[in-house]
Amino acid sequence: MLRTLKRLLIGAPLPNQSLVREKLPVWKALAIFSSDALSSVAYGPEQIIAVLTAAGAALYGFTAPIAVAILVLLVIVSISYAQVARANPGGGGSYSVAKKNLGETVALVAAASLFIDYTLTVAVSISSGTDAIISAFPLLVPYRTVIDLGVLFGLLMLINLRGVRESSTVFVFPTYGFIFGILILVAVGFYQALAGRGAFLPPASMKFAWDGFTLFVILRAFASGCSSMTGVEAISNGVTMFQPPEVENARKTTFIMALILGLMFGGIAFLYMRYHLLPQADQTMLSQLAFAILGHNWGYYYIQITTMLILYLAANTAYNGLPPLLSLLARDGYMPRYLAARGDRLVFSNGIVLLSVVAAMFILAYYGNTGHLISLYALGVFLSFTIAQTGMVIHWRRERGTGWQFRALINGIGAVTTAIVVIIIAVTKFIYGAWLVAVAIPLLIAMFQKIYRHYQDMREQLRLPGESYGGGSRRRPAGRNLVVVPVAGVNRVVENTLAYARLISSEIIALYVGVDEESSREVREKWQRWDPGVELIVRFSPYRTILEPIVDFVNQLRRKCQPGDFITILIPEFETRRWWHRLLHNQTGWFLRTYFIFHQDVVVTVVPFHLQK
Repeated sequence: MLRTLKRLLIGAPLPNQSLVREKLPVWKALAIFSSDALSSVAYGPEQIIAVLTAAGAALYGFTAPIAVAILVLLVIVSISYAQVARANPGGGGSYSVAKKNLGETVALVAAASLFIDYTLTVAVSISSGTDAIISAFPLLVPYRTVIDLGVLFGLLMLINLRGVRESSTVFVFPTYGFIFGILILVAVGFYQALAGRGAFLPPASMKFAWDGFTLFVILRAFASGCSSMTGVEAISNGVTMFQPPEVENARKTTFIMALILGLMFGGIAFLYMRYHLLPQADQTMLSQLAFAILGHNWGYYYIQITTMLILYLAANTAYNGLPPLLSLLARDGYMPRYLAARGDRLVFSNGIVLLSVVAAMFILAYYGNTGHLISLYALGVFLSFTIAQTGMVIHWRRERGTGWQFRALINGIGAVTTAIVVIIIAVTKFIYGAWLVAVAIPLLIAMFQKIYRHYQDMREQLRLPGESYGGGSRRRPAGRNLVVVPVAGVNRVVENTLAYARLISSEIIALYVGVDEESSREVREKWQRWDPGVELIVRFSPYRTILEPIVDFVNQLRRKCQPGDFITILIPEFETRRWWHRLLHNQTGWFLRTYFIFHQDVVVTVVPFHLQK
């Protein structure tokens, strides 16, 4: 039944040969990798105005210079990441660049930053998508968190578990529908503005007194607006998913994405100022703008629905970026090895599930509040930006190919610029949530290193000694195999287990733990009448515990063992036909197995006996 449900939800397994057919053309890759960056225009410009107006209307006019600064930053970062794609065709983005050029520690900083950024991308995108639909249908406000989690697990996780081809088909139409709608909205808004319709920006909005607080608010607004830059790096992380020529197609997609993002971001920021819009509870500014320009008609609902869809699907950028990164970390030994394995549908299924669970934790912790989640956003991604650009400067100096000085200069400018942004975000958003990211990054790095040390220790302990080579492992061991069978009485389960015990050893001990004299005597008598040819040892437990007497007996047996001896514990266990039948029986066998596996250097085997009724 579970297998049928899995096939229904995820699809039939794909053979390895199908992997080559999962490559993406530019027009599909743009929809998958750019949905995060493009959808950020729904909340990025609004966050600038929300921060500025929180301190009063006097700073409203700074929306324009802040938006221009972000557009300049977009140009710098896009050109820089186009070079990352060229120099790092194997994907992995900041982590791979840092590992090759800056060393292990810096690479792990980049990996931790990207891990936080991608999980927040999912949480912020889904929360913003819910905000968009709630703006059009306010009756949904009480169900905000339920909608968030339903979209996360019921839509995004399942679609991505089905594989690249299915997800790319699903994401194409909403992405291009959103781009078309926003560009039409901006064009109509500009036409109305040029025709003299719409309120002009009041001159009073630029009258203020310069002081430290004013500068802090302006820089914090810039830091919040930089949330529109997240997702720019996703294309360089997924170069291997493009159709040949992979690098050129990835670079082309980067520039197309930057151009569309710049047009939409700049246009929306201008129209917000032109119509002098302000943030409202349960009503996004994009919703207000669509209503002001298009009116309350089908065009308004088209904008809201496509915005909802693109924001929900923007999380797919993280689903295409983080699981491959986790796979690289796993292959390098910094994350659990199972994250490197592809699932039935040729995707990194375990990474997809992990991303979904962590994003759900953020949504629940902040009740799906986009404003609160934005406070955590951008620091991780700009830190990874800075690391990638710094690594690229070292890369070009090392390679020294044709025109390397110019390329190093581009990445150098990008590194300096994004480093300044990191400082601005860290200072201005620290008390608003960035402190959590600053704490989480070192903790993640410590976790990566601890996992790596575990794998190193395990590899060292599992390595074959020199004497095992050359046929040494084929020599018959000189020791004995002492088999202990814990029994609960005389029955067919015990008979089945003793039959198996005779196949593996001639030294077998049956051990019974009695809680009173009467039951112990009864078992002795039944054993003698049965006479299976195996010694029965009875231990009395005055405190009615079963585990401790068995552990004490095994410890005594170990002390008598010689080098080369093995102790095998065979646990008789009946398997019920119905799953709920298991609830009617104690779990002594499970406790025994768990204890000896984790606490004793013995062989533990369960010998099952299947009930037919």
